[in-house]
Amino acid sequence: MSWLPLSFGAPMVLWGLLALPVIWWLLRLTPPKPQAEIFPPLKILARVLKREETPRRSPWWLTLLRLMMAALIVAALAEPIFNPREKLPAEGAALALVVDNDWASAADWGKRVATAERLIADAGSNGLSVIIAFTAEKSNAEIGPFDAAKALDRLRATKPRPIPTDRPAVYARVATALASLPGASVAVLADGLAAQGDEAAFNTLLSRNAARVVWAVTDRPSLAGLTSAENQVDGFALTAIRAPGDVTPRQVTAGAFDDKGRRIADATLTFAPGEATATGTMAVPFELRNDFASIALDGERHAGAVRVLDESSKRRRVGLLSQAEADQAQPLLSPLYYIRRALQPFADLVEPSSADLADAIPQILDQKPAMIIMADIGTIPEQVRQRLVDWVDNGGTLVRFAGSRLAAAGNDDELLPVRLRTGERSLGGALSWTSPQPVTEFPKTGPFADLAPPTEVTVTRQVLAEPTPDIVDRTWAALADGTPLVTGLKKGKGTLVLFHVTPEATWSNLPISGSFVEMLRRIVQISRNQGAAVANAEAAATSLPPYRMIAADGALAPPTPDARPLVPGAGRLPVTFENPPGLYGSEAGVFAHNLLDAGSVLTPLARPTISVPVTDIQYAFDESRNLKGPLVTIALLLMALDTLAVLWMGGLFSRRPRRAGAVTTTAALLIVFGALFGHADFARADDAKPGDQAAIEAVGKTRIAYVLTGVPGDDSISRAGIEGLTRFLIEKTALEPGAPAGVDISKDELSFYPLIYWPIDPAAPMPSQAAIARIDAYMQQGGTVLFDTRDQFANGIGADSTSPATERLRDILANLNVPPLEPVPSDHVLTKSFFIMPEFPGRFAGSPLWVEASLDASNTDNRPVRTGDGVSPIMITANDFAGAWAVDENGDPLLPTVPSDPMQRVYALRAGVNIMMYMLTGNYKSDQVHVPVLLERLGQ
Repeated sequence: MSWLPLSFGAPMVLWGLLALPVIWWLLRLTPPKPQAEIFPPLKILARVLKREETPRRSPWWLTLLRLMMAALIVAALAEPIFNPREKLPAEGAALALVVDNDWASAADWGKRVATAERLIADAGSNGLSVIIAFTAEKSNAEIGPFDAAKALDRLRATKPRPIPTDRPAVYARVATALASLPGASVAVLADGLAAQGDEAAFNTLLSRNAARVVWAVTDRPSLAGLTSAENQVDGFALTAIRAPGDVTPRQVTAGAFDDKGRRIADATLTFAPGEATATGTMAVPFELRNDFASIALDGERHAGAVRVLDESSKRRRVGLLSQAEADQAQPLLSPLYYIRRALQPFADLVEPSSADLADAIPQILDQKPAMIIMADIGTIPEQVRQRLVDWVDNGGTLVRFAGSRLAAAGNDDELLPVRLRTGERSLGGALSWTSPQPVTEFPKTGPFADLAPPTEVTVTRQVLAEPTPDIVDRTWAALADGTPLVTGLKKGKGTLVLFHVTPEATWSNLPISGSFVEMLRRIVQISRNQGAAVANAEAAATSLPPYRMIAADGALAPPTPDARPLVPGAGRLPVTFENPPGLYGSEAGVFAHNLLDAGSVLTPLARPTISVPVTDIQYAFDESRNLKGPLVTIALLLMALDTLAVLWMGGLFSRRPRRAGAVTTTAALLIVFGALFGHADFARADDAKPGDQAAIEAVGKTRIAYVLTGVPGDDSISRAGIEGLTRFLIEKTALEPGAPAGVDISKDELSFYPLIYWPIDPAAPMPSQAAIARIDAYMQQGGTVLFDTRDQFANGIGADSTSPATERLRDILANLNVPPLEPVPSDHVLTKSFFIMPEFPGRFAGSPLWVEASLDASNTDNRPVRTGDGVSPIMITANDFAGAWAVDENGDPLLPTVPSDPMQRVYALRAGVNIMMYMLTGNYKSDQVHVPVLLERLGQ
């Protein structure tokens, strides 16, 4: 029985409303208790002749109140629901729930979970078991069947992943589980995007005992993703895609961010009506473009809208030098013509205004190029030679091409990678071959290892290298007869490269081949200081560890425990559960592994042909509200009001002179006794203030406090962390702390707590000066504040960067009287107050724990602990103590440690015990180490 917007779960109970007339009759028949009054004797005599009268019936308003109370109870028992939802079809032998939790589901994951919860709840009410599977989880993840409670736990514990779906494998596992459950209902909660193998996957899933299908449809607009971001001559060229079925025009804004997360550029991309691709350009200066670390689309909270950038996306300035005069009539014969054409798409080219090398080389060096290319330059002028050598030693890459001038100039050990033979080798010469030589396979140890050897390239002339024991190691490309075509050598921090042919198509046809462009591109890549490490790693096919990952919502985060090293190689690297999108490598160099590439398309998922009944639903939150609780609450309030009315009508609240006189007499006696025996106790009662009872409860048990930052996630983790530490203290020590206390530093009393844990979050509002003054007073009066920036792995890319949390802590400490600080020394009492602790890890490890420095310490050789008797008023860490201590209701850890090490969590809890023992015992623990010496002296 239901009608909008109200329905009843037990409508038959509403027949009880027919009893209201009977209740009305009974209430009117039974009047309330007569009012009792005490009269003086004369009043009694005056009314002695009157007949005693009592009310015949209760007042109408009291009767109405009781009828309303009875009606509310009847309505509450009928299970009323406001804005009821239609019960989802979950019937048959079981419910099979298959959920896409890939990157495309991240933006509205909350709605998807709410929809799945309703399906599981309806299955549980029908007594059905639930098979629940996610298409972006491990292939061996358990799928059930489970009961409804356990299925809900698994649903709520699952998060969206920044990877594509794997429907064929997951649907096949679900179909196998359904083989023994005939007549099951299958609910498909898809992400709305088609993937490879969908048709076969749905055929497999729906061919095994599926009696009914629930098909979930998303109601959000089409999502957009970034497929490419190329650093071109005039700016960063961006390409975005959306589903081709979206015909409405749309604009999206892309933002570029540096390695500290600061937004430094914008661009607008416009999708024309019916178009699935949009392009735009970030036209910003060359130097600013090289600071880009990532590019993201505004308003798109998923991994496909973010592209991380590595060194291959950064343009470098390349200087070009040549001694040959440019022939305007024959540009193809210019030594720099093919070099310019090859480098222009991915480098900024600079050339000197003078042809004199003595002026040209300084002009080029003044513009700080990453690479200099010399086209057939023989002898370097002596006055600029040393400056060029220093530039190479400091990280520059010098690329030289052979020619008649270089062949005649002789050897230069400082500016050539190999020693050269005098003259050149050519067809028909003294050092000749019978036919032009082709290029052989590129050496596996060089930067061209993954390039295919150009079969169309031949060489008719070259400069030869002197055969030396290390000539093979210096060869990056060779001819079929084994002679080097390209040689290279690391010199200091820089690199020397020599092409043993000319840059124009006279000695070989290499400059007019596609391989010439790729070879120069690789050299430009390794010319970058950070790019060299990654380029060499790619060439050697070694694995790169995960460094920074793209989360499902598009944010950059530390690697998850499931992430595995990535092996770079040729072609498109797949994004998988073990290799999610993000940056791989280290601070020395990173490799960008993005979710979408230039060939990606977003195709809407079409519902397959289904032969069984299908129910379409939309992802939505459950907006129905059960009114049983509110109705019962109102009925109880009316009952309390009825009780007060009866007591009032019975005369309980009327003024009674005798009682008033007794009260007056009692008060007079209390004043007399106070004057005779002292008034301390009474004054104490009179001086009671609001909040005294709360203060008594606060000091009745030792409690650890944490600062309420206003950020719900931080506050819940802080409370769970203090709860976990409290449990550990009760288990391991004689201390039994009370429940954690969340304090508002701007108004709550702080002196009740020996330790206050303060997680620093830059998203939280900055405390007021008054609040910081209260913290300063608390520290001066003996309390200790443990500041935790939790940013050990959040400092961005680069060792010298400062996280926003550390900057916020600096702002707070600037207004406090902070004593000199030092990392906890190895002989500090904190290292041995309960456990022996050489370091103090939390969820992260590596950050020291800072305490007040013991500036007056003396005789440290004879004393095993620090000499200060007090307790440090401040402690600072970045290891996220609360994250390591945090547990759920079952005592299981909430957050993983980084790295994932169970013992690190144990050490973090032990660190918390040591801190509490140090706080509560102070100089007692410090003095205990001297007891043997004191006893020995007393014995003397």
